[in-house]
Amino acid sequence: MPSPHPPRAVFAMDPVHLPLLFPPPLLTRLRQASDLDPDLVVQDLTDPKAADALARADVLITGWGCPHLDADALTAVPGLRTVLHAAGSVRSLVGDALWKHGVAVSSAVTGNALPVAEYTLAMILLAGKDTFTHHERFRTTHTYPTSAETAHTGNVGRRVGVIGASRVGRRLLELLRPFDLTVLLHDPYVSPAEAAELGAELLSLEDLLRHSDIVSLHAPDIPETYRMLDGDRLALIRDGGFLINTSRGALVDPEALTDELVSGRLHAILDVTEPEPLPAGSLLYHLPNVFLTPHIAGSLGNELERLGRIVVEELERLAAGLPLVHEVRHSDLSRVA
Repeated sequence: MPSPHPPRAVFAMDPVHLPLLFPPPLLTRLRQASDLDPDLVVQDLTDPKAADALARADVLITGWGCPHLDADALTAVPGLRTVLHAAGSVRSLVGDALWKHGVAVSSAVTGNALPVAEYTLAMILLAGKDTFTHHERFRTTHTYPTSAETAHTGNVGRRVGVIGASRVGRRLLELLRPFDLTVLLHDPYVSPAEAAELGAELLSLEDLLRHSDIVSLHAPDIPETYRMLDGDRLALIRDGGFLINTSRGALVDPEALTDELVSGRLHAILDVTEPEPLPAGSLLYHLPNVFLTPHIAGSLGNELERLGRIVVEELERLAAGLPLVHEVRHSDLSRVA
């Protein structure tokens, strides 16, 4: 049943993100579905100017720049019942006290998965055409490649290994379906039958690395995945293979990866690194077989509106007494981002 009063909501994030997350039409819908002061954006839950609004609030609409929500948050927002996160992972946002208190948490992580999957798809297709090598060569020689130099170029039957059937991984698998690629998958929580439904062949991590031309990382950053691609596993990727990482730098041993890239044996497309950003003197900035981007695969610019829309729809459900669609369970955090 709907609540006897509309949800009393407060923004808790860096205000710089608010206009892109909630442009006027979405802000209007938020105000129609809740009791919300659109001019109040809190970054410090102890701010006296926000004390009255926080004391009344039962919903926090959070985003990048939100303070950590721990036991002190419950003191500042004693009536808190729901957190609607207009971004991705809530792992570092919500403390144990809120989970124990029974606060419902929803995340727009599914909306953030799409641009990452789109970025990855683009990079896979460009890697299959050996675009980055040809770009560097053409820029310096101003000559076209010979037939011999393009003999192994192309995306027909190219073997793409996807590590992790996460939200991003699953969206990527959907996007890969129309292309004439052979798709492999490693995920310890997926059965062979489910992998087949996703359009992929399930393999062990080692077999996937051995048999892939392009390896794309989409596993969560959890203790079990720390340095999952160490020196021994990187060595399994075929000579000339590509590694794409849009997940987290911690999943790859940075020294082992640097050694492979300096040797020229592998290529890498890295939107994330460890450390992040790389130090100014890093060799990776200058290697022709490395394509670096500054953590841009996730939602940026006009893509942020998609995240805001998900939060608005969740708030409208909440106001109507309907269950949240994008609720995050505490028990899931041990195996998701």
